[in-house]
Amino acid sequence: MLADKAYDADRIRASLREKGAFANIPPKANRRSKPYFSTWLYRERNLIERFFSKLKHFRRVATRYDKLAENFLAMVQLASMRLWLRVYESTA
Repeated sequence: MLADKAYDADRIRASLREKGAFANIPPKANRRSKPYFSTWLYRERNLIERFFSKLKHFRRVATRYDKLAENFLAMVQLASMRLWLRVYESTA
């Protein structure tokens, strides 16, 4: 699980460990024991955040215009394809 420094707490890390997940959370500056943290993985998180930021520009996705989950998922997929095509066309 990727999270910000605000979620750096032992109980959150323990809960994730119980569920079999790995917590990649940057340690706070005042933390005594610094747990393992992958800076590369944390940087890759930025790509996901930027994708969701671009996805929110599509009005039907941002306002959850479609109430049925299937229709909403279809709209997210269409918007994702449009974003992918925009990137693909600009590099070709």
